[in-house]
Amino acid sequence: MKKNRQVAKYILSDFISASCAWLLFNVLRYEEFAIDEGASSLASYLQYPGVVIGQVLIPFFWLTLYYFSGYYNRPFGKSRLAELFSTFIVVLLGALIVFFALVLDDIPRSFQVYYELFFGLFGIQFGCTYIPRLLITQESIRKTKNREGALNVLVIGAGEKALRIARDLYRMGYHIVGFLAEEGQTVKAEPSHVLGTVAELDAVMQRQEVDEIVLAVESGDDKVLLGILYSLYRYSRPVKVLAERFNRLSKIQIRTIRGIPLVDVTDNNFSPAEQNIKFFLDKVCSFVALTLLSPLFAYLAWRVKRDSPGPIFFRQERIGYLGRPFVMYKFRTMYVDAEEEGPLLASEDDPRITPFGRIMRKYRLDELPQFWNVLKGDMSLVGPRPERKYFIDQIVKVAPYYYLLHNVRPGITSLGMVKYGYAASVPQMIERMEYDIMYYENMSLMLDLTILIYTVKTVVTGKGV
Repeated sequence: MKKNRQVAKYILSDFISASCAWLLFNVLRYEEFAIDEGASSLASYLQYPGVVIGQVLIPFFWLTLYYFSGYYNRPFGKSRLAELFSTFIVVLLGALIVFFALVLDDIPRSFQVYYELFFGLFGIQFGCTYIPRLLITQESIRKTKNREGALNVLVIGAGEKALRIARDLYRMGYHIVGFLAEEGQTVKAEPSHVLGTVAELDAVMQRQEVDEIVLAVESGDDKVLLGILYSLYRYSRPVKVLAERFNRLSKIQIRTIRGIPLVDVTDNNFSPAEQNIKFFLDKVCSFVALTLLSPLFAYLAWRVKRDSPGPIFFRQERIGYLGRPFVMYKFRTMYVDAEEEGPLLASEDDPRITPFGRIMRKYRLDELPQFWNVLKGDMSLVGPRPERKYFIDQIVKVAPYYYLLHNVRPGITSLGMVKYGYAASVPQMIERMEYDIMYYENMSLMLDLTILIYTVKTVVTGKGV
């Protein structure tokens, strides 16, 4: 995909830039102090074991720092001014880390050399990084203006609004793949540009190379819009909706896209840096938890097996990130065939719950296997709790903005779980969802940490139900 190719350009550029910058900085180190410390020549100094190891590892340090800064998350549509500012801040932070970790061990002839080395390191790294980045960004902007390598957009809808949005996108440099007409709606687009109907979406997505999808249907029925929207999530493409329709479906404050009345409904309120840090911490914490809690897992598995006949783990399909289904794992807390009569929510005194299952639910121990879901990437430590499609279909009839929660990975714990607890009915699920929407509106790493602290308190005190 175009995005992957553009990201690869930036990564390769940053790696080469970091390698060149570190080499130039070592030349500066040689001139500033190494020549006075007995280094016979620049060539011999550059062959010192510490210098060689740094030449290999330092570029990877910079790539890691750039990744966590979120620079590679959105390779297109970069602002040159914003890029200048972000590069300046990240390089300054990285220069401070490298200076205090490595350079401060050097013993120069005078204290003034430290200042020269630091500002030399920062200046060389910034110049070597920003100039190639600027050239790549400029080339991307030029191609966009000249319609070279433009992002391909599929417009769902073929009425007047869809045409207006398509014209605006075209002027911004997007390539309009075509339109999909709605059943029973007037078609305003040229027949040659209409690729079929909404019912033929799957076939069109297989035939065409589509980078983004714009939902601009004319139907005034919000259920129709939601039905189409759900069908788009599985394609893992950015989906944009007319702002006026989004206002009717959501309580979230909207941000239009570069002056066009479209809202990216597959985006969330986390900054790119926070998204990457959260994803990394999820992986590390889940791996550590699975390792350290393995004796507890063994004990719980033994107790579940002894408590009642049946499997140790309970597997159930839930709807996760971008509306994709996944299999969620829990320790079994109910008797086998507890849902013979169809999907049911558990209540506090539910007779289907086993004796030991009641204890596990009280301390939330049945949720522990979901660390495996986090490690796989299906879930996060903190996020809205995933639900079954059967109940989601009922929730959206009352609260259609529920689909916004699919823009983030579901969590083992959530604000709704620590503030509300388990829900025993659809109305209660809707009440609990208000907390998850509140989380979505105010997502931050600090809020995640707060929710984790509350969760630990719930587990320790046995306040789960």
